[in-house]
Amino acid sequence: MVSRSEAGNRTVLVTGASGFTGRYMVRVLQDQGYSVISLGGAHPSFAVDHSDTLAGHARRADLRDLRALTRVMDEVRPDYVVHLAALAFVAHGQVEDFYQINLMGTRNLFQAMQDVGHQPLGVLVASSANVYGNATEGVIREDEPPNPANDYAVSKLAMEYVSRLWSDKYPIVIARPFNYTGIGQDEKYLIPKIVSHFMRREKTMELGNIDVWRDFGDVRAVVDAYSRLMITPESASATVNVCSGSAHSLREIVEFCRQITGHDIDIRVNPAFVRANEVRMLRGSNDRLKQLIGDWSSPEISQTLEWMLSAK
Repeated sequence: MVSRSEAGNRTVLVTGASGFTGRYMVRVLQDQGYSVISLGGAHPSFAVDHSDTLAGHARRADLRDLRALTRVMDEVRPDYVVHLAALAFVAHGQVEDFYQINLMGTRNLFQAMQDVGHQPLGVLVASSANVYGNATEGVIREDEPPNPANDYAVSKLAMEYVSRLWSDKYPIVIARPFNYTGIGQDEKYLIPKIVSHFMRREKTMELGNIDVWRDFGDVRAVVDAYSRLMITPESASATVNVCSGSAHSLREIVEFCRQITGHDIDIRVNPAFVRANEVRMLRGSNDRLKQLIGDWSSPEISQTLEWMLSAK
């Protein structure tokens, strides 16, 4: 592992630093002593956060603009790169944006490194467990054949393949995070939606199938895993699930929130929210992750929910 004194001499470029995951990523890297440069651009997913956390350490370049990105890469020449910038909301209306941002943006990032002759010590690319699709029941390991079921997932899988084109030049690890949440995640995502309804003490809430079981992690554990994979030489060229390894139903999530808040909400199943042929249980295996980085775990989802519900 990199010591704090060693980290103090090293720079990490974080794309998507102002996003939900990016803000936590920046904090954990700074806490570890790294000099962090955030990369932002014109698209909302890449917007620069002008908070004190990033003040003086931000660069602006849209990942779709190779020329601007190349200028930044030549100026910064980071020791490590954590690539989080992406269009992540599956229901986003403009399909072409998934490919322009997630796929071509990633390709441009590596092209910029190559064009300026920069050789980072490590590159982490955040993909998604969505690449596995919804057809496989049970525990999902990294050797499960991808079966993407929407354009977001297809763009993420294509992003993985384009990243591998540079695997002979750079030490690249591809992380496949499963569902994770935390304070600050947009309410358009499922668990923040549930949490916000309880915080507002709403009387009713519409959900889809609440008897499906999924692997829910904690953003704080996810960025910890990323920071450790980034510097682990053995992770180069690896594809790694980042997940809690356990599954909970949405019915359980709602019940945890009831217990924590003492508030009851009438749950109404909206057929429009129910996915056809949805498998009952999906969870990931984190065996490879722990083999690479050692002892690691994600908080129990009840602890994550308690943390989120305590937010002001």
